[in-house]
Amino acid sequence: MSRPFRLRAAALAVVAVLLPALLTGCGEDDRDEDLTEQQLSWEDCPAPAEAQGGGAAPSPLPGGRGKWSCATMKAPLDWDDPDGATIDLALIRARSSGSADRRIGSLIFNFGGPGLSGVHTLPAFGTQYATLRTRYDLVGFDPRGVGRSAPVLCLDDRRLDAYLQQDATPDDSAERTELMETTAEFNAACEKNSGRTLAHVRTADAARDLDLMRQVLGDDELHYFGVSYGTELGGVYAHLFPGKVGRAVFDAVVDPTQDAEQSSLGQARGFQLALGNYAEHCVSQTGPCPVGDSAQDVKDRIGRLLKDLDSRPIPGAFPRELTQTAATSGIAQALYSQELWDFLTDGLQEAYDGDGTILMLLSDALAGRDDEGGYSNIVAANVAVSCSDHRSRYTPADVERRLPRFRAASGLFGEYMAWGLVGCTDWAVPGAAEHPDVSAPGAAPILVIGNTGDPATPYEGARRMVEELGEGVGVELTYEGQGHGAYTSDNRCVRDAVHGYLLDGKVPAAGTVCS
Repeated sequence: MSRPFRLRAAALAVVAVLLPALLTGCGEDDRDEDLTEQQLSWEDCPAPAEAQGGGAAPSPLPGGRGKWSCATMKAPLDWDDPDGATIDLALIRARSSGSADRRIGSLIFNFGGPGLSGVHTLPAFGTQYATLRTRYDLVGFDPRGVGRSAPVLCLDDRRLDAYLQQDATPDDSAERTELMETTAEFNAACEKNSGRTLAHVRTADAARDLDLMRQVLGDDELHYFGVSYGTELGGVYAHLFPGKVGRAVFDAVVDPTQDAEQSSLGQARGFQLALGNYAEHCVSQTGPCPVGDSAQDVKDRIGRLLKDLDSRPIPGAFPRELTQTAATSGIAQALYSQELWDFLTDGLQEAYDGDGTILMLLSDALAGRDDEGGYSNIVAANVAVSCSDHRSRYTPADVERRLPRFRAASGLFGEYMAWGLVGCTDWAVPGAAEHPDVSAPGAAPILVIGNTGDPATPYEGARRMVEELGEGVGVELTYEGQGHGAYTSDNRCVRDAVHGYLLDGKVPAAGTVCS
């Protein structure tokens, strides 16, 4: 949710960051071989490329029992021309830790965004998924357009710095003109640098990649764990291949019935709810809350800070300043996980004293920026997939008419989310639909987990996903908690339900509530 792209459901990869030569794009050769019969060459994993998020090569698996291994899988650039040019998709795998006779198959993960690198993210959370490894090979991948998989490239790092710092909530005609001009420049750079790829990064394309991956990995059914936007990808897969759905879990669930405007409005409400939950938590502690005397005072002071930053930025991560835009996205980032609430408190304290470093680092994490100023390609990929998926295109006049509704949804995040709607206005590729089709009659049961305190994928989306999947497919489970996603909260009830289904095939009772 960092201007102007919308993390239609980012996962918590950045928590792992804050708490403890790009690969080829398109091949030009036609081919005779059947891609379902390709043999993957699994090797030791290199350090992640900058587009994946950078950093060191993944550590050995917990307990020293094996290493992560990486491979590339060929897929058609254009699924309407399956015998034409190919792209390479990056994969990572941890082999099952259990006995061969207990192994079920591969469990493929998508952590959301869209735009998060699964090759980078899965090892960061490897210990949290260790129980699932007793019966599955754990597999992550960079979806097309992401990381090492034919990445969408737009602005260079220096220009992206400036782009993400500019005013995302224009107050007058000059600021509106600047916003639209820089958005058009960003979109034009994407077309110039990634033109061949842009028409082929829709969620439906990635779903077809998933089915190819299933076959190449040797599984009769797709066993899948989708988080956030990964639930949308999983739903589209179930719609296209209902007979191939194996055991699947959707966590932090996207509402598949919403168009771009409805989704942004829902996120405005979701982040406002999460901010209120943070404020209540802060003032309920034994000691005084250092950023406000009451929950309302906490929210009021944050509102005044953002208003002041609109005209008077403060020093941030040198040499950059903390602008209103960066502070808003930094606050939003901290609301993705209760583990980050203490960082938010520290960041607000420092910002009130004129130091914006912590809030800027939180904003950087959301946008995929490292300490050296290098960016992953999450911003570019997020825009490319979102604009390719969603048909709606909005003008400044459209946004102006909608601002009252967004302000009513959230005094702090409403305008920010509303103006994000113009991000696709000049996009080179038409959007596919108003919202995804996830109807999957006849598919195996899918465990759908909604979190009552989720800011990015509000709780109501889980029920709508269940309804859209169809009778007998979606099985809803409610987690009464905070943050984006339930499984990594370590709630025993949630984990038992997920393990019971994925490991033993036991579907929990529909309507189960975990507190």
